[in-house]
Amino acid sequence: MSETDKRHATRKSSQLSGRSRAREFVLQALYQHLVGGNAAADIDVFTRDLSGFHKADAAHYDALLHGCIADATLLDQWLEPHLDRPWPEISPIEHAVMWMGAWELQHCPDIPWRVVLNECIELTKSFGGTDGYKYVNGVLNHLAPHLRPTEVAADQAARTHS
Repeated sequence: MSETDKRHATRKSSQLSGRSRAREFVLQALYQHLVGGNAAADIDVFTRDLSGFHKADAAHYDALLHGCIADATLLDQWLEPHLDRPWPEISPIEHAVMWMGAWELQHCPDIPWRVVLNECIELTKSFGGTDGYKYVNGVLNHLAPHLRPTEVAADQAARTHS
């Protein structure tokens, strides 16, 4: 990473909202859960000790982390019809981000569906493989109308008429 890239990454990180920071910490925690099989309570203790956690939205972090782990089987069931490969072939980063997106679409109606998708895309661009964000976007874009039918339809109708 060049010095310019490092400065840009630092500047970008310093501009993140509390919720965006919470998502980054949840992603790290879910990665530990998916790869290491670590228990939610152990991951939570470790994650809260990480540098910068105090700037994250702790309430959103709690809800998202514990909600994703508790609902993991259901989230996988919602996501599977939109996958083109089995879970073992999907990176843990993409898997975790898709869990987060599906969980927020279902449980956070105060966050517009396009914001949920954008946050997931940005997380995957930052932490995932080269084109992983495209895959995450495609899957969540297909899932969103099932979890937020009214909002997605209204948004698409507004875009058609503008």
